[in-house]
Amino acid sequence: MTEKDLMVGALNDVYGEFLSSKQRRIISAYYDEDLSLAEISENEGITRQAVLDSIKRASAKLNNLEKKYGYLKTFLALKDLSEKAKSGEKNAVKDILKIIDNL
Repeated sequence: MTEKDLMVGALNDVYGEFLSSKQRRIISAYYDEDLSLAEISENEGITRQAVLDSIKRASAKLNNLEKKYGYLKTFLALKDLSEKAKSGEKNAVKDILKIIDNL
Protein backbone atom coordinates (compact mmCIF):
# COMPACT_ATOMS: atom_id res chain seq x y z
CA MET A 1 0.00 0.00 0.00
CA THR A 2 1.12 3.50 -0.71
CA GLU A 3 1.27 6.32 1.78
CA LYS A 4 -1.74 7.85 0.01
CA ASP A 5 -3.71 4.63 0.54
CA LEU A 6 -2.84 4.63 4.22
CA MET A 7 -3.94 8.26 4.44
CA VAL A 8 -7.39 7.48 3.00
CA GLY A 9 -7.79 4.67 5.52
CA ALA A 10 -6.84 7.04 8.33
CA LEU A 11 -9.18 9.72 7.00
CA ASN A 12 -11.96 7.14 6.99
CA ASP A 13 -11.24 6.45 10.66
CA VAL A 14 -11.58 10.17 11.45
CA TYR A 15 -14.35 11.30 9.10
CA GLY A 16 -16.05 8.04 8.07
CA GLU A 17 -19.27 8.94 9.84
CA PHE A 18 -19.80 11.66 7.22
CA LEU A 19 -20.00 9.02 4.48
CA SER A 20 -22.97 6.83 3.69
CA SER A 21 -22.82 3.38 5.26
CA LYS A 22 -22.24 1.87 1.81
CA GLN A 23 -19.33 4.23 1.11
CA ARG A 24 -17.81 3.40 4.52
CA ARG A 25 -18.09 -0.33 3.81
CA ILE A 26 -16.50 0.05 0.39
CA ILE A 27 -13.67 2.28 1.60
CA SER A 28 -13.00 -0.06 4.53
CA ALA A 29 -13.07 -3.14 2.30
CA TYR A 30 -10.69 -1.55 -0.20
CA TYR A 31 -8.20 0.15 2.13
CA ASP A 32 -8.42 -1.79 5.40
CA GLU A 33 -9.24 -5.30 4.17
CA ASP A 34 -7.30 -4.93 0.89
CA LEU A 35 -10.11 -6.46 -1.18
CA SER A 36 -10.05 -6.06 -4.95
CA LEU A 37 -12.65 -4.08 -6.88
CA ALA A 38 -14.06 -7.40 -8.15
CA GLU A 39 -14.39 -8.81 -4.63
CA ILE A 40 -16.10 -5.67 -3.37
CA SER A 41 -18.43 -5.54 -6.37
CA GLU A 42 -19.46 -9.13 -5.71
CA ASN A 43 -20.02 -8.46 -2.00
CA GLU A 44 -22.00 -5.28 -2.64
CA GLY A 45 -23.90 -6.52 -5.69
CA ILE A 46 -22.71 -3.63 -7.87
CA THR A 47 -20.35 -3.28 -10.81
CA ARG A 48 -16.60 -2.81 -10.50
CA GLN A 49 -17.06 0.64 -12.05
CA ALA A 50 -19.61 1.55 -9.38
CA VAL A 51 -17.14 0.45 -6.71
CA LEU A 52 -14.39 2.56 -8.26
CA ASP A 53 -16.71 5.57 -8.55
CA SER A 54 -17.74 5.17 -4.91
CA ILE A 55 -14.10 4.98 -3.80
CA LYS A 56 -13.25 8.12 -5.77
CA ARG A 57 -16.24 10.09 -4.43
CA ALA A 58 -15.70 8.96 -0.85
CA SER A 59 -11.96 9.67 -1.00
CA ALA A 60 -12.61 13.14 -2.37
CA LYS A 61 -15.12 13.84 0.39
CA LEU A 62 -12.71 12.61 3.08
CA ASN A 63 -9.89 14.73 1.66
CA ASN A 64 -12.14 17.80 1.50
CA LEU A 65 -13.17 17.30 5.13
CA GLU A 66 -9.51 17.07 6.14
CA LYS A 67 -8.69 20.24 4.19
CA LYS A 68 -11.54 22.03 5.94
CA TYR A 69 -11.03 20.77 9.50
CA GLY A 70 -7.52 19.27 9.68
CA TYR A 71 -8.24 16.86 12.54
CA LEU A 72 -6.01 14.10 11.19
CA LYS A 73 -3.13 16.52 10.62
CA THR A 74 -3.55 17.84 14.17
CA PHE A 75 -3.68 14.33 15.62
CA LEU A 76 -0.53 13.29 13.77
CA ALA A 77 1.28 16.46 14.88
CA LEU A 78 0.30 15.83 18.50
CA LYS A 79 1.41 12.22 18.24
CA ASP A 80 4.80 13.28 16.85
CA LEU A 81 5.24 15.97 19.49
CA SER A 82 4.28 13.52 22.21
CA GLU A 83 7.14 11.24 21.14
CA LYS A 84 9.52 14.21 21.14
CA ALA A 85 8.35 15.26 24.60
CA LYS A 86 8.91 11.72 25.88
CA SER A 87 12.48 11.83 24.59
CA GLY A 88 13.09 15.06 26.49
CA GLU A 89 12.70 17.72 23.82
CA LYS A 90 11.65 20.74 25.87
CA ASN A 91 9.96 22.74 23.12
CA ALA A 92 7.66 19.82 22.31
CA VAL A 93 5.45 20.44 25.35
CA LYS A 94 5.09 24.12 24.43
CA ASP A 95 4.13 23.14 20.88
CA ILE A 96 1.58 20.64 22.19
CA LEU A 97 0.00 23.33 24.35
CA LYS A 98 -0.13 25.72 21.36
CA ILE A 99 -2.01 23.15 19.30
CA ILE A 100 -4.42 22.45 22.15
CA ASP A 101 -5.06 26.15 22.68
CA ASN A 102 -5.95 26.53 18.99
CA LEU A 103 -8.51 23.70 19.02
